[in-house]
Amino acid sequence: MSDLPLRDRDSSRSQAVRATLELLASMRFAISLLTVICIASVIGTVLKQHEPLVNYVNQFGPFWAQLFLALKLNAVYSAWWFLLILAFLVISTSLCVSRHAPKYLADIRNYKENLREQSLKAFHHRAEADVAGSTEEAAKRIGQQLVSGGWKVKMQQRDTAAGPGTGWMLAAKAGAANKLGYIAAHCAIVLICIGGLFDGDLIVRAQMLLGGKTPYTGGGMISDVAPEHRLSIKNPTFRGNLMVSEGTQSGTAILNQSDGILLQDLPFSVELKKFIVEYYSTGMPKLFASDIVIHDRATGEKLEKRVEVNHPASYKGIEIYQSSFDDGGSSVKLHAVPMDGVSQPFDVEGVIGNSTEFVRKLADGQQDKVTLEYTALRTINVENFGGQDKAGTDVRKVDLKLAIDERLGAAHKTTDKKDLRNIGPSVGYKLRDASGQAREFQNYMLPVDTGEGQPVFLLGVRENQADQMRYLRVPADPEGTMNTFMQLRQAMQNKAQAEKAARAYVQRAVDVSKPELAEPLTQSALKALELFAGQDAKLKGPDGRQLGGLQAISDFMDSNVPEAERERAGEVLVRILNGVLFELAQQVRQQAGLKPFENDEKTQAFMTQSVFSLSDAQFYPAPVVFMLQDFKQVQASVFQVARAPGKNIVYLGCLFLILGVFAMLYVRDRRIWIWLTPANGGSHANMALSTNRKTMDGDREFVMLADKLIGAKPLQKKTPGGSV
Repeated sequence: MSDLPLRDRDSSRSQAVRATLELLASMRFAISLLTVICIASVIGTVLKQHEPLVNYVNQFGPFWAQLFLALKLNAVYSAWWFLLILAFLVISTSLCVSRHAPKYLADIRNYKENLREQSLKAFHHRAEADVAGSTEEAAKRIGQQLVSGGWKVKMQQRDTAAGPGTGWMLAAKAGAANKLGYIAAHCAIVLICIGGLFDGDLIVRAQMLLGGKTPYTGGGMISDVAPEHRLSIKNPTFRGNLMVSEGTQSGTAILNQSDGILLQDLPFSVELKKFIVEYYSTGMPKLFASDIVIHDRATGEKLEKRVEVNHPASYKGIEIYQSSFDDGGSSVKLHAVPMDGVSQPFDVEGVIGNSTEFVRKLADGQQDKVTLEYTALRTINVENFGGQDKAGTDVRKVDLKLAIDERLGAAHKTTDKKDLRNIGPSVGYKLRDASGQAREFQNYMLPVDTGEGQPVFLLGVRENQADQMRYLRVPADPEGTMNTFMQLRQAMQNKAQAEKAARAYVQRAVDVSKPELAEPLTQSALKALELFAGQDAKLKGPDGRQLGGLQAISDFMDSNVPEAERERAGEVLVRILNGVLFELAQQVRQQAGLKPFENDEKTQAFMTQSVFSLSDAQFYPAPVVFMLQDFKQVQASVFQVARAPGKNIVYLGCLFLILGVFAMLYVRDRRIWIWLTPANGGSHANMALSTNRKTMDGDREFVMLADKLIGAKPLQKKTPGGSV
């Protein structure tokens, strides 16, 4: 009695094992795994992988960013759950193959010649006829015909009512590769998954788990990183990025991890001699290639190669792919243009990727530390200006409230017409305050004609990377600079200059026969300029700042003019403002020793754009604008270096998959049985055909075979049944 519980436990355990194996080997389980893999692949395609956490926070918010990080959705293909699913898929498919492959192989070898005569009558394709010769002669003759047609044949002699050994069963088969296709397709899935696991992050994770390797999260020089963050040269599989600037070399690849990076030392270093890039008329890269020199660390050998997209270089089992290109440390010279009317212009030089710190004095005497980070230099910016209109391309709104309809920046696209133009170099930078908050800016070096007749300098700004760049358009003066606009903006704050401009406007606008109108008009002009310059202390914006520009004039009209008269009064006040600003512009040009404006359409376009830009400039979120003056471009290539021995396994799996799918779809497994018995001095033949798929081709083939082999027409099946 004491053995009974143990026997029950063994029985329960064996049943649980069998049930688990049944589940793992079932098709439903494998399809479920494939479904999850497909969903994960879609997520990995839609969601950018291995991005910094701040990018996910900016795009999706803190909650979703933390959720993505917890679920490893930012690194789907190296996530533990994704690798675990692949492993289960390997196990499931392997069990399925091991379970069914022996049966299929045995079925391929078996001719099923022991089929009973009565069973032949149950087949859909069957025929009967008398044939000449004895049963043995007929069997050999028909068998030879089948062999010549590519069939494999086996004959069996049987007893009949006519006597022992007088009957012959002829069994033939063709298309056995159909079942081999099933085995090959399932083996292909196993091979591809094994290759993917081997070349994926599994080996690296194993080294992190068992070898004490940890991701590196700090900064500094690569040579100073500790060994626990480095992978050995003998690492059997890895895939990382290697960025090399022109004229330099590097031999350490970076493997991005969700919580840092790992460094992979290479048995060689890559020197970039020259980076080559060619563009389409759309501004998209047509070709980028790298002329490199591979320096072997062990032997000192130097090997020159060219790496292009889809044409990698290979050395010591490591493939070097052209992944992309980047800035390799271009030097830029910027000129700081004051936007607040207080700061002084100055020049600054830097290198893309580096930064410069400034100490700025505030109005209350305090000091504010600002860091200028040089982020990007683009020497070519091809934009599509086709199909634009003034309403659709109004980029004057830089108050961070209204976005541009169509982005007029590095990714601007329109769909109506194409007018592709290279609008010249641009520089990107960030201004970061002492608290770590930063805004991103993108300014174009040259004035751009947007199709409105007045060239403008585009000054882009955005709060974070998830936003589109929004642009303040500053009109270029006849000399092609922003000087007149900036001097005009400063002159508005000077009361003496403002009064002088107002009286000059009144003197030109008032009829000499009505001198009594001069002083009221002067006061109206000064009031309009005061409102526009943001000097009316009563007008405050929603954020508490002094309100100016056209918005200040609109608010003043709403508060002081009856509604019925607002539209007409507003038009008059704006007309006066335009006249005063024109006189003020003439003054600043005279002070700068420049030729005065002529009263023509170009001047009118300049002044119109100036009014809009002066109105919107109050919302520009920086005290200065850094304009690109000069640059020296240095290119860099981004290579992907990979040691992927599992790719050969994947290639073999792909070959198996192609052969397997082809065999299952285009090869039909067919079998023929012909039972020969003595009859009327000759032989009587009963013929049947079985196929794994019912097709019209199969029907036609049986008609042809029945006529050729026994000279009979197919019979209609009279009883339900199926193939063996």
